[in-house]
Amino acid sequence: MKLIEQAKRAYVEERRAEIFYASLARKARGRVREKLEKLARMEKGHAAFWAAFLGRRGVDPASLRVMDLGTRLKFALMRILGTGLSIRLLELGEGEAVELYSSLLESEGLTEEEREGVRRILEEELVHEHELAEEEGALKGFLEHVRDAVLGMNDGLVEVLSVSMGLAGAYGEPRNVALGGLIVGIAGALSMGIGAYASVKAQKEVRESTLRRISLAVLHAPGLFVRRLSEALKGILGQGAEEAARRMAEDREALKRAVLGQLYGMGEEPPERPGMSGLYTGLFYIAGAVVPLIPYFLGLELRYSVPLSMALAGVLLSFTASIIAILGGLSLRKKVAELLAAGLGSALLTYGIGRLASALLGLQVT
Repeated sequence: MKLIEQAKRAYVEERRAEIFYASLARKARGRVREKLEKLARMEKGHAAFWAAFLGRRGVDPASLRVMDLGTRLKFALMRILGTGLSIRLLELGEGEAVELYSSLLESEGLTEEEREGVRRILEEELVHEHELAEEEGALKGFLEHVRDAVLGMNDGLVEVLSVSMGLAGAYGEPRNVALGGLIVGIAGALSMGIGAYASVKAQKEVRESTLRRISLAVLHAPGLFVRRLSEALKGILGQGAEEAARRMAEDREALKRAVLGQLYGMGEEPPERPGMSGLYTGLFYIAGAVVPLIPYFLGLELRYSVPLSMALAGVLLSFTASIIAILGGLSLRKKVAELLAAGLGSALLTYGIGRLASALLGLQVT
């Protein structure tokens, strides 16, 4: 029974992946489009394998629901995100597929021919993951800026939502709440932007200093790194580690890359841009801060502005949580629930504190 359920899940996931890849390919260009079209054809072949597998066991694959509500929402999200983040989202799906097929290979009830078919699909899924990782690498700089923007927006949203709810509970005058929240938002955007700039600049300087030091050391004292590399590679190459390290020393550039990767954990990454990081963080912080203030700027009465502010914040929190989950390889559902609980929970708490302060100070809340 478990095998049938796993096969159903595999069929549905492969059909969804086929649809996603084909849709994304229609909007892509050049090499990316060719890769996505190729992946869509592969997924179609995988789905056909599982359709035949289920058919032999009396299950009609046409009876399985491929496009449920959650999948349609994910599909709509991909349209909004664009190619870069959509590739990241698809990569997460490939990781889940690898786990499913690994589990299936350990199951009883497969014929040798079917087991070989599952093994072939697993190998192709691993190829998918590698090809998607290559495209994600090409978009690394873009994705880093997206991360800065989303985290800045999330911080601005949560902080100003909490502040505005506290002010609403204490004063109840919409325009005062809007003004107070805006001041906090501007101050926070400056603080976050400058902090992001300083942090990325410091990381860049440390990286550049390390690269210069290693470049000079590799040029003038390669023997030191040959010995250290030999020790580091022993666990992988055994007795051949020393010979491999000596061969690397014949090409100083190759030796430098090996030293950076094996001894310092530093890959060939695009150069950091502190100014852009600070700019994205600051601008999107203020963008997130403005959203919960909209009802107060409109001058709506408190009984309308408070729930509307919470609703707008909830929508934006769900969006930012989705992006954070995609970038971090986390569960979408868990991250959305976590940020909603934290953001809206802190807002309600500060509203209660504001009401308490209002009562203690004898202020009239309308």
